[in-house]
Amino acid sequence: MPTANTDRWLKPLVFILCSLPLMQLSAALLTGRLAPDPIQALTHGTGEWALRLLLLTLAMTPLKQLSGWRWPPRLRRLLGLFAFTYATAHLLIWAVLDQELRLAAVVDDIIQRPYITVGLLAFALLTPLAITSTNAMMRRLGGQRWKRLHRSVYLIGVLAVLHFLWLVKADAREPLVYGLILLLLLALRAPRRALARLRSPLK
Repeated sequence: MPTANTDRWLKPLVFILCSLPLMQLSAALLTGRLAPDPIQALTHGTGEWALRLLLLTLAMTPLKQLSGWRWPPRLRRLLGLFAFTYATAHLLIWAVLDQELRLAAVVDDIIQRPYITVGLLAFALLTPLAITSTNAMMRRLGGQRWKRLHRSVYLIGVLAVLHFLWLVKADAREPLVYGLILLLLLALRAPRRALARLRSPLK
């Protein structure tokens, strides 16, 4: 069974795997192989990987509960920070390359396109989770406050799926698949939370 020594090779491996999509997108951009509309391809690619990594982050605790493995929770921070990295790249590509930092165009997009508003809200909620992901911040906030703050990751997941769902105009199958995965992760967590509430008055 994996032990703490697994971190010596597992975390570097996960780091490399999480970096590969960004490296592939960058290489395709530099070599001119990134679709007819490279800005759109970069925006969609980084956004989808942000959502995938966010869902992987949420899957670590259920994976531990179902498998009995100890290592999945040790990957949550790394996966979450990569999700934030891709989300930041997604936002910057839209604001800098697509909108060319034109404030009027950015505000107009936010007002006229609800999926952008929802996406910005998801990013705004994700940012404090990334900032407080360190052990030092956990100690400073206290365990219970830190946990309450980081439970917002489920709301962020819902907003991210809505952002993707409202973005697509024709084929909604892919965002719906992500939505079903998120619902499954929420369903796996619900019984444990309900049991904890039932036990708390007895203590």
